Amino acid sequence: MTLRRIALLTGLALYLALAFHQLGLPGLHYDEAREAGLNAMEILTGAPITAFRGVGVEVMGRTFPLMVQDYIGALNVYLALPFLAFTGIGVPNLRALPVLCGLLALLLAERSISEWMAWRSRTTVDGRPSPAPISFAGLLAVWWIAASPGFVFWSRQGVFVTNVTQVFVFLCIWQTIRWLRIGRPAALVIAALAAGLALYAKLLAIWVIAPLALFALLAWLRRRRAGDKPLALAPSTLGLAALAFAAPLTPLIWFNLQSGGTLSSIVANLGRSYYGVDNLALGANLVTRLGQLVQILRGDQFWYLGAVFANPVAPWVGLLIVALGLLRAPQQVAPPLSLLLSAVALSIFTVSDLFITHYALLQPLALGVIAVAAGALFAQRSRAKASLSTSLRVLRSLTAGLLLAVFIVDLANTVAYHRALAQSGGLADHSDASYHLAYHLRYNGLGAPVALDWGIDATVRFLSEGAVTPIEIFGYTSPAAPDDEFEQRLAVFLDNPDNVYLLHSEQATVFQGRRERFFAAVAARGRTPVLERRFTQRDGAALYEIWKAP
Repeated sequence: MTLRRIALLTGLALYLALAFHQLGLPGLHYDEAREAGLNAMEILTGAPITAFRGVGVEVMGRTFPLMVQDYIGALNVYLALPFLAFTGIGVPNLRALPVLCGLLALLLAERSISEWMAWRSRTTVDGRPSPAPISFAGLLAVWWIAASPGFVFWSRQGVFVTNVTQVFVFLCIWQTIRWLRIGRPAALVIAALAAGLALYAKLLAIWVIAPLALFALLAWLRRRRAGDKPLALAPSTLGLAALAFAAPLTPLIWFNLQSGGTLSSIVANLGRSYYGVDNLALGANLVTRLGQLVQILRGDQFWYLGAVFANPVAPWVGLLIVALGLLRAPQQVAPPLSLLLSAVALSIFTVSDLFITHYALLQPLALGVIAVAAGALFAQRSRAKASLSTSLRVLRSLTAGLLLAVFIVDLANTVAYHRALAQSGGLADHSDASYHLAYHLRYNGLGAPVALDWGIDATVRFLSEGAVTPIEIFGYTSPAAPDDEFEQRLAVFLDNPDNVYLLHSEQATVFQGRRERFFAAVAARGRTPVLERRFTQRDGAALYEIWKAP
């Protein structure tokens, strides 16, 4: 076994150790439950399946979901099934899937970078392109990504950020480069299949897939003009690639034929998104996204783990290395950098909000670009090591020292986040207080409480294995205020004094106005609401409340 292969395996082992530690923390987020765990649990337990918008495939009288949101496919649901079937319904059981997706993403990131470095260095055997060896840049990317808080903690809650897109995006990048370098038709077909799967997993994968397709087309045209025969495209290859791309998108197409959900969501949010983002404010949105690009390098976006730890030098080191790499080897560094910047530019448009969690897709790509630039600085040219100029030796030593420092700080911050998490149990929507809420409801016979805020239903249903089914009546029309029919829906339940109501505490409320309307409606009936139970975070801050209106 070569030294580089040992280094690769060691980097992967480091990631697994950091990612699997205390996997049950933080608490289960609503999106984790809603976008994978809930439907998977329903399928395994035989409970009625709550297919998104009621659209799915009918099998033996049950509707299996095609999508979990208008722009997120049900891929995680079906990938989670074997994990939950063999290990049981639980949070670590569910999170084992995205942790392993992170492992695959690391491997594919190394292959993508090493394939690129082999192409740029024209690695050949007997005049023919040889398999891409493990490159220094690929190893650097694996080690840096594996230790970074952004990758580790987003992978642990990978359903929350749909990290399965990382797998297919990097597979697409690798196979696209492989096709351009070697000219094998199978690589193009695999790249097309990966692109379709990435888009089905989550539509925001288009941020990378679209510019990658454009760059590949331009590279192909340039090489064809140079008379590169291995890149000739037979009609059969194009047909297979088109079929491979379209096949994973069939569920998305069928979903829209039945509901029009994706198209209507995009059209309705073209100007102003659901959460109020002005998609025409290009400059302001770009500034926000560039700030988030810097933040994912610092790794200080994880306040909900109980503390904030930053690597303030990481963005500056990354910028310096990319700039130096561009000066030394522009043809090697400029294309991957352009791919990243194109993805950032496309990310300024949204149907929801400019959430930093969207950048879970770009975080390993950004570190990969820096690794490519570092690889360009350390790459050997025609000269032997002994003939290196003094300035280049100093530059390489400085780069190595900076990279080592950034890695050590990132690793230390990841460990520090784990320590903070062990104490806090997670904060707000990520608090492990949801475990206690679900346990209380399940074992006190409260099987159908009325949910008056977002972020409770799916979490409780998964954690109780379907024994508790909250009834959501708060209304999704607007997070800022209840719709006109809210009081009518509430009145139906207020007629029964035995009903219980689930709310967030005042400071933790997500969908505004429902809490106040509930108290006002109870008072209007001459009754006094009674707080039955309050669940707090480990720091004592109130989070969930159970109320009655006797």
